[in-house]
Amino acid sequence: MSAAGKSRNIDMTSGTIWRQLVLFSVPLILGNLFQQLYNTVDSVVVGNFLGTSALAAVGSTAAICGAFVYFFNGISVGGGVVISSAFGAKNYKNLHEAVETGITVAVIAGVIMAMISVWMVPHMLTWMSMPEDVAPLAAEYLRIYFMGVPSLFVYNMGSAVLRAIGDTKRPLYFLICCSLVNIVLDIIFVTAFDFGISGVAAATVIAETVSALLTCAVLVRSDDEYRLDLKDLHINRGCLKMIFGIGLPTGVQQSLTSFSNAMVLSYINGFGSSAITAAWGSFEKIDQYALLPAISIGQGITTFVGQNLGAGNVKRAGEGVKWALIISVSTLAVIVVPLWIFAEELIGMFDPNPEVIYYGVLFITLLQPLRLASAFTQVFAGALRGGGDGRGPMLIMLFSFVAVRQAYLFIATKFSYNIYVVALGYPVGWVSCAALLGIYYVIGRGKLSGKTLAG
Repeated sequence: MSAAGKSRNIDMTSGTIWRQLVLFSVPLILGNLFQQLYNTVDSVVVGNFLGTSALAAVGSTAAICGAFVYFFNGISVGGGVVISSAFGAKNYKNLHEAVETGITVAVIAGVIMAMISVWMVPHMLTWMSMPEDVAPLAAEYLRIYFMGVPSLFVYNMGSAVLRAIGDTKRPLYFLICCSLVNIVLDIIFVTAFDFGISGVAAATVIAETVSALLTCAVLVRSDDEYRLDLKDLHINRGCLKMIFGIGLPTGVQQSLTSFSNAMVLSYINGFGSSAITAAWGSFEKIDQYALLPAISIGQGITTFVGQNLGAGNVKRAGEGVKWALIISVSTLAVIVVPLWIFAEELIGMFDPNPEVIYYGVLFITLLQPLRLASAFTQVFAGALRGGGDGRGPMLIMLFSFVAVRQAYLFIATKFSYNIYVVALGYPVGWVSCAALLGIYYVIGRGKLSGKTLAG
């Protein structure tokens, strides 16, 4: 590996554990922050320039977009685990095969998912009981947004390659660039060209394409073992099996969880108020910011465990999980306080409508303290995936986020159909998932076994 490559990568098999996790996770947090930023800017521009119905349309499509996008995010997690394990074991042949296979799968899957998604738009909106004044705008937004799915898939897999070998800085730079492009185009398309909600969707697609091109350019021009050779793009069956063995359960879980979130939104939409729908969408944007550190630390522990098990450092992998829990819980606990204090101002950024602000503040104050459970969920799930166990977290998360959540909503709303009862459907899933994953990790099959995927 070249000297430049070594300087960018973090070898997590040695050194102070908490420091390695922080060094690895901070760029991830910043990267996820910028990725969330351009989604937020979409909502801020829409809410302030296009009105409450348009804001409700953008907010209500988040779960739908996530259901498809998160599926491939899970696949890229599988690619990252295989690559990090090969990197930790210094198995550069498997490393190269996994990179070529991962990028090829991203291109093929991205095109297929884009075509399916565009075709399914009307069915999705009907299924979600979208309010009549919101549905046409949501359809307009989704049809354009889904055209950018191939670029999003390629970026996710390419950045997974870089993170797997310890490089979190360049994915961060690409996301900063992507966010700036999106923000500028949002303002130009909506305020100068009057493209409406189509302009917001188009800005997102263009920005995602820029990030995908930048990521591929780095991989193609690299002199290191993870270099992407476009002439050698192919699918290695052995690598594909390992990637899908870990990534497919993760993708299915994340996708179905997002569908479950969409079902919660169908209950929200059942109140027939675009203000409530807009408030829920605004709350979800803010909630994602609160969750960013936990998500990033979960991604970090996946790479940490993958590298250390690849190198045979089973004890160090377990110590890393303990430190990840301490960092994740502490960070999320600190974040909740300012969200409570500035809830009204935060919701007001999206829409000054008093009714939207009222319900948005209600959602923040009611639900955010229970978000602490997600700190445990992200770390335990990330550690298990890093150890090659994608199925266990998938089953537990599906049970908690889909079965438990939907059972609660179905039963509870029979007794009282009000906004408090419906909103609590989210944390019911969070708490049950954290408890079950913790039990599974400590006493079940989920204990780190020391098995390596490096070959």
